[in-house]
Amino acid sequence: MNENNEKISTPKEVKVEVESITEKSKNKFDKQSFWELVRFAFFALIIVIPIRIFIAQPFIVSGSSMIPTFENGQYLIIDEISYRLNDPQRDDIIVFRYPNDTTKYFIKRIIGLPNETVNIKGNTVTVTNKSHPDGLILDQSFIENTSNNNTHFELKNDEYFVMGDNRSASSDSRYWGAVPKKLLIGKVFLRLLPIDKIGLLPGNFKQVE
Repeated sequence: MNENNEKISTPKEVKVEVESITEKSKNKFDKQSFWELVRFAFFALIIVIPIRIFIAQPFIVSGSSMIPTFENGQYLIIDEISYRLNDPQRDDIIVFRYPNDTTKYFIKRIIGLPNETVNIKGNTVTVTNKSHPDGLILDQSFIENTSNNNTHFELKNDEYFVMGDNRSASSDSRYWGAVPKKLLIGKVFLRLLPIDKIGLLPGNFKQVE
C-alpha cells in the first residue's frame, strides 16, 4: 500500500517541482526583457536625439510655392550638417527661417550667392559675380510656371537670394529680400512621402557655369 502511495505521489511531486521552475524562469525572463527594453530605449535616445537636433530634421511641405518640384503634404528630411562643413551652392533647395518672422519655415531654391548681383527681367534671371562680370543667364529649364519681374538685388557677404520653383505663386527674395546665412536650417536631402516619389536629393539641379 505504501508502495502504491509512493508511485502515485511521485508524479505529483515532479509536476509541482516543474511548475515551480517554470514560474521562476518566467519571472526571470520578464525582468530581463524589461531591462533589455529600458537599455534599448536609452541607447536609442542617445542616438536619435542628437541626429534629430544636429544632423537631420523632418519637414512637411505646406503650400504650392515649389510646384512641380514639391507638392503640398510631401514629407522631407533636411540635412542640417552639410552647411557647417561647406557653403551653400546655387540651386540647392533649402529650408530656412523666414526673415520677417523667424517662427516660420520656408522652402526655396538658392538663386544668388553672397556678393553677387541678381537681375531679373521678365522670366530671365542673370547673376553677376567675379567669375562672370558680364553676367550669367541661369538655366531655368525645370521651371514650369513662369513670372514677369523687374528686379535688381545686390547681395552682401552672408546673404542668399532665394526663389520658389513655382515662380508665379511664390513669396520669396523678389518681394522681401535676401536670407542671411544664420537663418539657414539645411538643404533637402530626402523625400520620404509619397512613396512613389521617394528619393535622395529631390529636385536636384546644377547650373553649368
